[in-house]
Order: sequence, then C-alpha cells, then structure tokens
Amino acid sequence: MKILHVETGKQLYGGALQVCHLMEGLRRAGEQNILVCPEGSAIAAAAGEMATVHEIPMRGDLDVAFLWRLRSILRRESPDLLHLHSRRGADLWGGIAGCLEGVPTVLSRRVDNPEPRWWVAVKYRLYRRVITISQGIREVLLAEGLAAEKVVCVPSAVDTRHYRPGCDRVWFEAEMSLEAGQPVVGTVAQLIPRKGHRFLLEAIPEIRREIPEVQFLFFGSGALAEELHREIERRGLGRCVRLMGFRNDLARILPCLDAVAHPATLEGLGVSLLQAAACGVPIVASAVGGIPEVVHDGTNGFLVPPEDPAALARALRVLLSERERAREMGMAGRALVERRFSIDAMVEGNRKVYAEVASAP
Repeated sequence: MKILHVETGKQLYGGALQVCHLMEGLRRAGEQNILVCPEGSAIAAAAGEMATVHEIPMRGDLDVAFLWRLRSILRRESPDLLHLHSRRGADLWGGIAGCLEGVPTVLSRRVDNPEPRWWVAVKYRLYRRVITISQGIREVLLAEGLAAEKVVCVPSAVDTRHYRPGCDRVWFEAEMSLEAGQPVVGTVAQLIPRKGHRFLLEAIPEIRREIPEVQFLFFGSGALAEELHREIERRGLGRCVRLMGFRNDLARILPCLDAVAHPATLEGLGVSLLQAAACGVPIVASAVGGIPEVVHDGTNGFLVPPEDPAALARALRVLLSERERAREMGMAGRALVERRFSIDAMVEGNRKVYAEVASAP
C-alpha cells in the first residue's frame, strides 16, 4: 500500500516524531511512504530513508493555496490512502484535497480541545476514519456527535530502546550547571499557555520551603518564552528556575531528573510523558485529556486537578522527599510504557485502520 502522510510540524518532537516512528514501521512492513511537510523542517531530513519527501510551503489555516499544492502531489503520486497527521490547515485543506482527488483520507487527532458540534458535523465528513492518540480524545469526539465506528484509538508510542533508565550524573550536573546532588524537576513541553507553566511557577515557593535546594528546568521553545522569563524574574525565582530551550538529547537528560511536572490544562496524551516514564522518572501531571492513560495516580506518579498550584506542590514534595517511593514509581512507569505504548503496537494499529478503509466501498 502507498500512503501519503501530511505533517506540518517543523521540529522533530511530539506528533512529528510519531510520524517518523510510524513511517519506519510501515517501511519495515513493506508499505510505501510519501511525506508532505514544511520546507526546511527537521522531519524532512529524518524521513529521507523512510519516504519520498515533498517539502512545500505551509502557512496555516488560511493558506488556501495549500489545497492546490497538495492536490498536485496527490495526482503525481497516486497514493492508495491519505493520512493527515496535523492541524494548522492540513486537516481541513488536506481533507478537501483528498475528497476532490478521490483518495480515501484518515485524520490523526492529537489534541483534546473541543470543537463546535456544527463544525464537527461538517469537517469530519471529509475523513473515512479519525485516529485518536488517546481514549480521552476519542470521548471528546463522541460527545460532539461523531459515530463510534468512525473513531479509532491508536495510542502514541515511545522508543523504549532509546528512552531508558541510566543517568550519567557527572555529565548532567556539568551540562546543566548544577551543584552535586541537587534535586531537579523537569518540565518538557512547548512554551504555550495550555501547558500550564504558570501554575508550576506559583507552586515553586511552597516546594522550596521544604526543599530549598531543588532546581526546576523548563525544556522546550514557544511563544511564551519571553513572558515566562519576565515572570520568573518578577517572582524572584531566577536562581532556581531556568528556561533551557529545545534540546535534542532528552534521552540523555530525562533519566537524570528526579521528577517531571506537567501541569497542562489540555493534553491529548503527552509524548514527553511517555518518554519520561520510559526513562523511569515519576511524574506529576494534571488529570486532563489523555494524561490519566499515561500517569496512573499513585502508581507511576500523581494526578492533580488542573490549575491547582497547591496540589501540584504537595505531590512534587512527596516525590522529592520520599526517594525510594519515587524510584519505585519510576520503574512502574517504565513497565507501563513497555506494556502499552510500544512502536510495534502503534504501527499495527494504524495498519489495521488502513486495511479497513481500503477495503470499504
């Protein structure tokens, strides 16, 4: 089968990384991949051996010309199926392109934010199937009126061979400018409002009253970088909170963290949470979206109410002060991702959807 994938992400994390995992698995299974992605994107370079790559301009929801660019590629490549992995215009214009060219189309839904019911009724008619990365997202779509048989959950995956326990503490402390033995809480997320960094900033003074030496490292880039920097300085947290930017060596960093905090207000599943769990790191996260499918409260971390800095502080204090309990939770997280979030299971789940769509009238 020849599958044409559309991914709008420019950096190789989150959804774009999942597309790479999927294409590699499909290639091994004998399927043929074509990738349409933004010009100069990291996924274009990474996908060279997995797919025929078309780098084209992608300018978001208002980029009507994307419809014509994609239609041209569909005519040239004649795929059996079109798989849309992103929003930012690719979902709507990609769905219309698939319909106009007569190519069966499936959409991956990675976010749990609600949409108006009238829009759901119109937009999702463009797709033969919708693949959600968590049951939480699937429930959102069902509540908005989509038929159950049209919505399939195929969870995201993590490469447990790459993300695994094992910390080079000497390297980590030197790289992150830490004092020997300092406890470290990491946050791995885009610097955007729905990731909830502001709630962690509110919780930090309470945590430091009991554990004054703790450090907080925010990994990721995004539109809120300058605003967060100003807020850190305003709160007098510059000595214990640092913005580390985007890193491509998280597999080396994550095993050295004492805990990961993820106070998101909306979250489809959370690939960074899968990576942290695979590295044996306990997690404190908001009980929203698909997060409870990755963080089992009291087993591999703690779930807290969203927008609740006090609850966030209490849970992180437990992980930082009860080290053996935190270690056991970290190992439970590793076992969870090995059991439920393997790349092979994700690839086969998508292939099953492809087969159903291809065989349907």
